[in-house]
Amino acid sequence: MDRHRNKATVLSIISMGLGQIYNCQFIKGILYLLVEAAGIFYFSSTLGRALWGITTLGETARHKVHGKFVNGDHSIYLLVQSLITLIFLAIFILIYVINVRDARKTAAEREKGIPPHNFKRSLRYLMDYKFAQAFLALPAVGILFFTIMPIIFMILLAFTNYSSPDHIPPAKLVDWVGFQTFRDLVALKSWSHTFFGVLIWTIIWAVLSTVTTYFGGLLVALLINQQGIKFKGFWRTILIIPYAIPQLISLLVMRNMFNGQFGPINQYLGYFGLKGLPWLTDPFWAKVTVIVVNMWVGIPVSMILIMGVLTTIPRDMYEAAEVDGATGFQKFRIVTLPMILFSTAPTLIMQFAGNINNFNAIFLLTNGNPVVGDYQYAGATDLLVTWLYKLTLDQNKYNMASAVGIIIFLIIASFSIYNYRRTKSFKEEDMIQ
Repeated sequence: MDRHRNKATVLSIISMGLGQIYNCQFIKGILYLLVEAAGIFYFSSTLGRALWGITTLGETARHKVHGKFVNGDHSIYLLVQSLITLIFLAIFILIYVINVRDARKTAAEREKGIPPHNFKRSLRYLMDYKFAQAFLALPAVGILFFTIMPIIFMILLAFTNYSSPDHIPPAKLVDWVGFQTFRDLVALKSWSHTFFGVLIWTIIWAVLSTVTTYFGGLLVALLINQQGIKFKGFWRTILIIPYAIPQLISLLVMRNMFNGQFGPINQYLGYFGLKGLPWLTDPFWAKVTVIVVNMWVGIPVSMILIMGVLTTIPRDMYEAAEVDGATGFQKFRIVTLPMILFSTAPTLIMQFAGNINNFNAIFLLTNGNPVVGDYQYAGATDLLVTWLYKLTLDQNKYNMASAVGIIIFLIIASFSIYNYRRTKSFKEEDMIQ
C-alpha cells in the first residue's frame, strides 16, 4: 500500500525534486533541483568559512609584514557573514523538509487513486488556498534578515569581549567569553555598583512617571468633563499644546528654563524672595525635574485617552447609581474608575514599558547628568537605556551594552506579559463585579 510513499520519500531525501519527478510532477521537480543546485553552489564556498568564523571569530589580527600593516581577520565581519550564511542554511533546510513532505503527500494521494497535480493546477491551488502564506513568505524573509538577524547579532555580542581598548577590530580580535560579561555586570564591584544604581533609578522613574502622567491625565479629564465647566474646548486645546509641540523642542526649551544660573524658573523664584534651586546639577533635584517635565509632556496624552473612554460610559449606569443613592465619589469608584481601567489597562502597561526606555526625556533634559563619581560612565539620572547609549557610542563597550540591552528586554517582557495576563481586558471578564 505504501509503495509510492516510501520511494518518493527516499528519492526526495536523496535529492530535492526526485520525489516530485517520480510522482510525474516534472516542472516542480526541476524547480526543486535548481534550488538544490543553487544551494550546493553557494554553501560549497561559504559554509565552511561560516562555521569556522562563528566558532573562532578569526585567528589573525592585523600585523606587520616587512614594516607595513597587513589586515587580518575582522571578527565582527566574520560574525555577521556567518550569521547570514547560517540563516540561508536554515531556509535551505526548511525548503528541503517541505520538498520531502510534498513528495510523500503526493505519493500518498496516488495510492488512493488521486492523480498528481500538474504544474498549472498546483499554481491554481496555491493561488486559491495558500495565497496568504505564499505572499507572506517574502516579508517573512525580510523580517528574518532585517529584524531577527540584528537581534541575534546583538545577543551574541554579549557573549564576547568586544570592547575597547583591547578588542576592537581590525587592530585586535574578538573572542567568545561566555557569561563573563554578565558576571562582571552583577559581581564586579566597579560595574555592579553602577548597574544596580541605574537599575533602581530606572524602576523608580518608570513607576513615578507612569503613575503621575496617568492619574494626572485622569484628574484633568474628569475636571474638564464636569457639568458646569465653561469653555471646555478652550481647556482641551490649551492642555494639548505641550503634546502638539515636537517633544525635542519642548524638552530643550525646558532644559534652558530649568538652568540653575540663567533659567527663568530660578529668576521667578528670585522675584518672590526665594533662593533658586539646582534643578539640573544636584542628583535629587535633577530627578525631580525630569519627573515634573515628563508630567508636563505626558499628561495631555493620558487626558485625551481617558476623555475618549469617558464618552463611552453609558449614562444609565450613573442614573442607576444615583437611584441607589450613590455619592459622587462612590459613582467614580464603582462606575468611572473600573470602566477607565478596563479600557486603558493595556495602554497603561505599555506606558510603563515605554518609560523604562524613555530615552528622549533623560537624554535631552539632563544627558544623564549630574555626574556620579563612582559610577562607570553613568550619571545620576541615567536610565539603563541612556547608559547603554553611552557605553556603545561614547565608550565602545559593546559587549557590556549588549548585556544591558538583554536585561532591559527581560525586565520589560516579563513585566508586561505578567501584568497584561492579569488584566481584565485580557481575561475578557465582566468589569463590574
